[in-house]
Amino acid sequence: MSWRVVAVSRRCKLDLSMNYLEIRNNEEVKKLHLSEIHTLIIENTGVSLTCALLAELIHRKIKVIFCDEKRNPLSELIPYYGSHDSSACVRQQIQWEENQKGLVWAEVVAEKIRKQQELLLEAGAVDRAVMLGRYVNDVQEADASNREGHAAKVYFGGLFGANFTRSSDCPINAALNYGYSILLSSFNREIAAKGYLTQIGIFHDNMFNPYNLASDMMEPFRPLVDRIVYQLQPEEMTKEVKYALVDLLNEQVMIDGNKQYVSAAIRIYCASVIEAMNQKDTGEIKFYSLITTDRKAKKVKKKTADEPKENEKEKYEAPEVSVLQRKVDQILNLNKEGT
Repeated sequence: MSWRVVAVSRRCKLDLSMNYLEIRNNEEVKKLHLSEIHTLIIENTGVSLTCALLAELIHRKIKVIFCDEKRNPLSELIPYYGSHDSSACVRQQIQWEENQKGLVWAEVVAEKIRKQQELLLEAGAVDRAVMLGRYVNDVQEADASNREGHAAKVYFGGLFGANFTRSSDCPINAALNYGYSILLSSFNREIAAKGYLTQIGIFHDNMFNPYNLASDMMEPFRPLVDRIVYQLQPEEMTKEVKYALVDLLNEQVMIDGNKQYVSAAIRIYCASVIEAMNQKDTGEIKFYSLITTDRKAKKVKKKTADEPKENEKEKYEAPEVSVLQRKVDQILNLNKEGT
């Protein structure tokens, strides 16, 4: 199974050589076997690739992401035919019923808010986590009351400060957008590999969005990006921040009773959502859960002359989530009894 996320940041030539990705520049030649590569990110606009390599990458369903001159994700490769039965899959997708879409979307939204609540608990924003707990209970079919939107306002304010907005031009938003782009590409890869169209979504239905279905499915995974950005608190969009976000796909979570890399969890989850649509059963959906660890992450700051040594740097340590979760549950139960 492929697992490597390869980011090419320097000017070079990429070629195919006996099932290997050959990376050649003026100084050296490196090779990686294609069976190991999950995603290839071309960060430098000076990189050249051969058609033979591109064709083989598509055949092997390796996701290829191209970045612009600012090294931000700009486009990606998606094959025309990702599965031998893609015609049958597309016919199924077109016939998905609206009421089933609404039920599945409600499950996706509720799970996204739960994951946001978990992160708020880690951040110590208990009051806001309680609010999100109420929103989860209020999610309706197709999220008719827009609990997702209301939760987002509470969530981002609790995570990055009351004055933070997703529309502002700042390093935190730049990091979030970069991480979301990596996630979106991974979901596109899995959807296309199963023979379905990324354009036809469950909830998202924008005629200018070629990734409506991936935009739907990725929602519960967004807090994984948010967690990294919250821990890093970047003051500028550095190479280290980008690599930390790319490495998200190599982190591990629990899904379907097993420990899996995030890249594999996306594959299992996508298959389960499609199965839920085809079988008209939301019980088929398999969501991931975090592996309980003592999470610690260094904050990324601009380097200064008097920067402390590595072991003296300020660190972020998440509080015990289970204790805070019990407190939230107690508050919610009291609220229910009082109504």
